Amino acid sequence: MASDISKEDAIKFLYQDADKIKKLISNQKNHLCIAQCKAFEEVVDTQMYGFSKQVEFAVKLDIMTNEEGHRILGELEKELNNVYTEVYEEQKEI
Repeated sequence: MASDISKEDAIKFLYQDADKIKKLISNQKNHLCIAQCKAFEEVVDTQMYGFSKQVEFAVKLDIMTNEEGHRILGELEKELNNVYTEVYEEQKEI
């Protein structure tokens, strides 16, 4: 059973997965769980590892270039770092 999927669709799905991770982080930020739950960091690490493997697979299948893969991972990591920085700064003020 063959499935035809375009490169554009595959990349769109990767960006949707990245958005899910961003939402997970954002929702927990609202509950201040990031600062208080070490288990949450493990969840984020696991999500990021899984996502990086998806990107790696897409690169191997020539769905995206290595540079595109690095860019999507870099964007997500930058956004996560921004959230962690915001939480850290908020905790310093308390």
